Amino acid sequence: MVRLQPDPFLNELTSMFERTTEHGSVWVTLKHSSDKSKAQRNKMKTAGENLEFKCLIRATDGKKNISTMVGAKDHQRFQASYAILLKARLTALKKRERKDKRKAADSDKKTDNSKKKSAAPKAST
Repeated sequence: MVRLQPDPFLNELTSMFERTTEHGSVWVTLKHSSDKSKAQRNKMKTAGENLEFKCLIRATDGKKNISTMVGAKDHQRFQASYAILLKARLTALKKRERKDKRKAADSDKKTDNSKKKSAAPKAST
């Protein structure tokens, strides 16, 4: 797996999305990480040093794997760039069909009225 800086990571992620427009998928995972081994973290805790936790971001299209680490300082800028990238590249998703609330309420009222009329007893002569 190739670890890149955040900007080259976004460029490579863009090219992954372009390669998979016709068919295929891109998987992106995010993980809370300190980028230190467990032994190093324990030593730092006992020494009183502060751990800087980062976000590990991995992406794969099944053939190529890339990753990056984003710290707290760069998180806002990276997240904004990542959101723009996703909005531009996720065009293959279908929009969910939603019922108009007024039309749904009117149709429910009509079915309730017709049930009441059919359930009413007929007058005998």
